[in-house]
Amino acid sequence: MADATPTSTTAGASAGATFEEPSTTVGSDNKIQSSRLVHDETIDQEEGDEKELDDDELFEELENDDYGMSSFREQRIEELKEEVEKRRLMMEYDHGSYKDITNEKEVMDITTKTKHCVVHFYHSDFRRCMIVDKHLETLAKKNIKTKFVKIKVENAPFLVEKLQVKVLPCVIAFTDGIAVDRLIGFEELGNTDNFSTAMLELRYKTVGVIEDESKKDTRKLKKKSIFGNDYGSDDGTDDE
Repeated sequence: MADATPTSTTAGASAGATFEEPSTTVGSDNKIQSSRLVHDETIDQEEGDEKELDDDELFEELENDDYGMSSFREQRIEELKEEVEKRRLMMEYDHGSYKDITNEKEVMDITTKTKHCVVHFYHSDFRRCMIVDKHLETLAKKNIKTKFVKIKVENAPFLVEKLQVKVLPCVIAFTDGIAVDRLIGFEELGNTDNFSTAMLELRYKTVGVIEDESKKDTRKLKKKSIFGNDYGSDDGTDDE
């Protein structure tokens, strides 16, 4: 930065140096100050243009986010339509109800052709079988992706022998035709008649016969913030 220091002149070789009065540099000061003013105005103008550009970019990015949200909504609508259709088909094929089957061949067809199913082998005179019926009927209505059925042991001699059903109630869960869980009596449910439906539901969620919504993978919309950071991603730190 230039100082307003007076310049020196020599009066002669042997004479002492004399200095100009500071007042003689006022014009120079004015030029410097004027130059500073022009320079500052230029910087302000550049900053203003940059700010205006940032605003334009911001609005453009917000508009892009709107388009992204619109696309996401359309995608969700399609997914919901597919889910409704799937539920309709399931209800049409007796999913969502707890059916009493009299033909063991039908039970075999269900276990081999249905992704997830739960079969209760029961006797109509056993009180605890009736308790199980109450819980399974509740689960059937709540979890329509899993098929729940029951059959009297006297109507399923082949399956009773094949599956070694000896103690009642006996509830066997199948996935893709393979037995993945067997509940015999109430010993694993606290050996009490007062166990909750939630306890039985948790058991079937654990073995994967009932879909656990809390663990279901949900796709999140990955958006970009106005600061250029990603948020709402699966591995992001910000929760929605």
